[in-house]
Amino acid sequence: MTQQPLVSAIVATYNRAHVVGEAIESIVRQSYKNIEIIVVDDGSTDNTLQKLAGFGERITVISQKNAGPAAARNRGIKESSGEIVTFLDSDDIWLPSFIERHVNLLQNAGETVPCSLANSWLHFSDGRRLTSFDVALLGVPDAETIWVNVADVLATRFIMFTQMVAVRRSALERAGGFDENLWSLEDYDLALKLSFEGPWGLIREPLAVWHQGSTDSLSKKAYKDQIRLKQNMITLRGRALTRLRHSGQFPSTQKILDRELNYAHWDLRAAQMEQRGTWFARTIARLLHLAERARMIGYRRSPWFPRVEVKPVEVQSTVAKQNSTDGLAVPDRYVIR
Repeated sequence: MTQQPLVSAIVATYNRAHVVGEAIESIVRQSYKNIEIIVVDDGSTDNTLQKLAGFGERITVISQKNAGPAAARNRGIKESSGEIVTFLDSDDIWLPSFIERHVNLLQNAGETVPCSLANSWLHFSDGRRLTSFDVALLGVPDAETIWVNVADVLATRFIMFTQMVAVRRSALERAGGFDENLWSLEDYDLALKLSFEGPWGLIREPLAVWHQGSTDSLSKKAYKDQIRLKQNMITLRGRALTRLRHSGQFPSTQKILDRELNYAHWDLRAAQMEQRGTWFARTIARLLHLAERARMIGYRRSPWFPRVEVKPVEVQSTVAKQNSTDGLAVPDRYVIR
């Protein structure tokens, strides 16, 4: 990587003329300046394109028929050229040091670290203000660190990802980008795939602001269908488990995924029973939901619940330099074929 690598900031938008300008301005105001801004309009029917035209040559605008968030982001990846790729939803914003902090961490960490993840503020529609790391129960001890058990943690819970991550293009290409067949959890799917590419950088300070409740969200329709959401979760974790079993790697993650899949099938069965509408089915569904909630409360307090394990950034930087000198590849733990 060069001293000032080009960073691609990809904004996928759909009918968000009222907020997309603020998102783009938060990229323009970044302290790090070697950025290309790619905005993919996913078939908007409002005046989004007119709003984007006001930014002139500061941004590259790509229009396509409505194809969903994964397809829009993949189009942005294809049309971009940065060594590091970032994503911002058009109703969210980055704080001014977002890209600079990510670039510095990735450069210090070395090539064995495929991406870095920052904390973020979550602004819920009911007025609550939390951080994404708190919601995901990520206890990060240092301001910047290297997260070494990413796959184990992601096997147990969803983590706000897309707007908070910076990914090396090489790692993104190996992971295959976003799955365009998914209109929900496409971000979780990519996070799982990247968790097998190597340890991640972590930034404890919130560097982005996520807003809940924006109208016409790219994935809004999918999140209304809870059954499909649960089915997608089972598909993604099952696919990851099959991949790991085939490779023979990440044995601890395999055990966790196997267990979580069993519980996910019960959760899906409860949701399906709830939709049947009979008194008996709804009663059984409530009991299953209560049992799952009790299990999760106990599990999160147990010593078996995966917690973030870290190493200092300096350790990874030294390893990366040695690997570069010796011509070594990424450690076998993170090579999956």
